[in-house]
Amino acid sequence: MIEQLLPSAAVTVEACGQDDADLALFPEEAALVTRAGAKRRREFTVVRSCARRAMEKLGVPPQPVLRGKYGAPRWPAGLVGSMTHCDDYYAAALGRAADLASLGIDVEVHGPLPDGVLPAVALPAEVDRLRWLSDRRPDVHWDRLMFSAKESVYKAWFPLTQEWLDFKEADIEFSEDGRFRAALLVPGPRVGGQRLDHFEGRWTTERGLIATAVTVPHP
Repeated sequence: MIEQLLPSAAVTVEACGQDDADLALFPEEAALVTRAGAKRRREFTVVRSCARRAMEKLGVPPQPVLRGKYGAPRWPAGLVGSMTHCDDYYAAALGRAADLASLGIDVEVHGPLPDGVLPAVALPAEVDRLRWLSDRRPDVHWDRLMFSAKESVYKAWFPLTQEWLDFKEADIEFSEDGRFRAALLVPGPRVGGQRLDHFEGRWTTERGLIATAVTVPHP
């Protein structure tokens, strides 16, 4: 599902309903979840297994994926990547830093957001556009798609800036063809000497899930 949203420079590994019984963590990873419950430990373990299998696809020896600032994953030197998990679905996407500046992926359950969440994450103009889209495509939970796209934007933003990006600091406009554009409402990161003012992304719905991905290419 994620693979179709990303360019060929990115490799993806997905897992569905996988148990963590046969999966091992590096000791420094295990130390991060010593107090976690079984569900959280399984999520942590399986998604990192996906990341290591993606490393192998790139010819990179499996390495631990630890947490950096704000809990963001710290990738091995020379790699960019993103991880996501939701409802027993797990995915990791990685690429070489020489090929991609950054990327972000997110998967959510394809259902409406809880009451009160959309106004907290979306701008008034975004909400207006979602109403129009909902009339045209009532089969899509556009509010949940908005939340997912904001998550993917943030995951692509953070490695480039090491700074927080609020939900309302990106203005997202969706196309019905599975694409979206996120206008950055704060000064964007510099990539190859050029300051970015927007990100481009893609979305899909499948198997009861919504998936979004943002790729930041080199200029």
